Amino acid sequence: MHKRTVAVIPARYGSTRFPGKPLALINGQPMIQHTYHSTLACPEIAEVVVATDDERIMTAVAAFGGKAVMTSPDHKTGTDRIAEAVEQLDCDLVVNVQGDEPLISGAVLSELIRNMRSTNADMGTAAVPFALSGREPSDSNAVKVVIDRRGYALYFSRSLIPHQRVGGQAVEPLLHWGLYAYTRDFLRQFVSWPQGQLERCEMLEQLRALENGAKIWVLVTKEHSLGVDVPEDIALVEKILRQRR
Repeated sequence: MHKRTVAVIPARYGSTRFPGKPLALINGQPMIQHTYHSTLACPEIAEVVVATDDERIMTAVAAFGGKAVMTSPDHKTGTDRIAEAVEQLDCDLVVNVQGDEPLISGAVLSELIRNMRSTNADMGTAAVPFALSGREPSDSNAVKVVIDRRGYALYFSRSLIPHQRVGGQAVEPLLHWGLYAYTRDFLRQFVSWPQGQLERCEMLEQLRALENGAKIWVLVTKEHSLGVDVPEDIALVEKILRQRR
């Protein structure tokens, strides 16, 4: 298979905290449209596809000229949904961009892809120091990651890690982005594994990879995005977009 990178955006209509989130309007356009075009701006990505289980999202993507594929409603995670979509695509490297990342950075995507092409990592992802993120480490919606000296992930958690014991030396937390890259072959292997205990506990699917001994390389960047977790985040995204004009 020749080298070709595609990005797949998993998008479900149902959400406990924010139903219909992919179609929430940001400056008059659906959030999925912002995410799609931000991802497509990355020169290393040959094709962007939305993987969904909802006709309303299919219709919205078609309306702005994007490409979407219908996938099973029974998938437990976004990665499982992506694996089904990728079976229809010509690629050797897959980038998983969450649909609630309308401000995703093309520069970060490019750097992640270039590093995945030059390392032996099974997966790649990105993180930013909390001091630059505008988020609070105590927020359980803000996923933390700790890495080893070579830049590989040791653990991801919704809890604050590492815990600084009295007298211990402080370690600056890293805020994990819900952004991944993996080879097509590893993606197939990943979805063949059952959900692990840690994954089911924290509800973080990347822990499935760590539980099975996979290596996840972490790109530490000073750039940061703003994921939309709750409706109140829409106003923050619109403010940033106004500032970019």
